[in-house]
Amino acid sequence: MKEQFREFSERMACWTGTYWAFLLALVVVAAWALTGPIFSYSDTWQLVINTGTTIVTFLMVFLIQNTQNRESQITALKLDELLRAVQGARTGFVNLEHMTDEELEAIRREFERLREKFAPMLEDDLAHVEREIATRRK
Repeated sequence: MKEQFREFSERMACWTGTYWAFLLALVVVAAWALTGPIFSYSDTWQLVINTGTTIVTFLMVFLIQNTQNRESQITALKLDELLRAVQGARTGFVNLEHMTDEELEAIRREFERLREKFAPMLEDDLAHVEREIATRRK
């Protein structure tokens, strides 16, 4: 049952992200709007679109969350494999999801410090590459 839900949610998430799904939703809203004068813009007429969109939104949240959770897990596993495969990489980062918010913030600050320290060097390298390219084009 769990696997069937996963497959269903992936198919639905893919389908609802298509041009045709958007077009269908647009047609439904246009049809609803065009029927307004027929139903004298009654409360029931308004309730139909409100109820329909609420139900669709409610169900889509669960389908999209399911596919997002799976994609996040897949991405994390791929990155873990890359960290393990690259010599010199900090393999301790494989377990970032188990760190506290404070630990993650400390790592973020460390990367910010490294970026400030090495950014001028990178900018110099990029400027050098751009000069080299310009020289070769002449």
